Amino acid sequence: MLKTLKQIAVTGIVTEAPPATDEDLRVREALDRHVREVLGRALCIRAVDAGSCNGCELEIHAVNNPIYSIESLGIRFVASPRHADMLLVTGPVSRHMEVALRRTYDATPEPKLVVAIGDCGVCGGIFGESYASCGAVANVIPVDVVVPGCPPTPARIMAGILTALSGKKQGP
Repeated sequence: MLKTLKQIAVTGIVTEAPPATDEDLRVREALDRHVREVLGRALCIRAVDAGSCNGCELEIHAVNNPIYSIESLGIRFVASPRHADMLLVTGPVSRHMEVALRRTYDATPEPKLVVAIGDCGVCGGIFGESYASCGAVANVIPVDVVVPGCPPTPARIMAGILTALSGKKQGP
């Protein structure tokens, strides 16, 4: 026991150097501050998969993991568009989802924001427009912000949400 304590005293505390500042944390801080300034409450988001390959959905789910923890910023996902302030739409809009997406958009109360996520949501991606696909989300409903990438990173998705909020008019 004394030998171990002596070794501890001689060696001292051995630790790694702290990691460099992550730029993603700055996005988180700006997003948190801006949500509270603009809305004064939690931002409620409804995620809509309009026919994607689910790559973008995995990244949207990652936004909720302990690293990004978007709920700690006052942003939460809701099940009903009637409770949402923003729609996150992924994928090229399939013909079968066209009516459902329009109904979801119509059910979202004003003022509403729409963010198209991923290359497929932005321009139709590799699927484009065809007999089975309407292509970009903007071909079906108005879009406020696009977040390109296949799939975009959680940090880019958070930056897209911040950009959409920056364009939102404050007050009634």
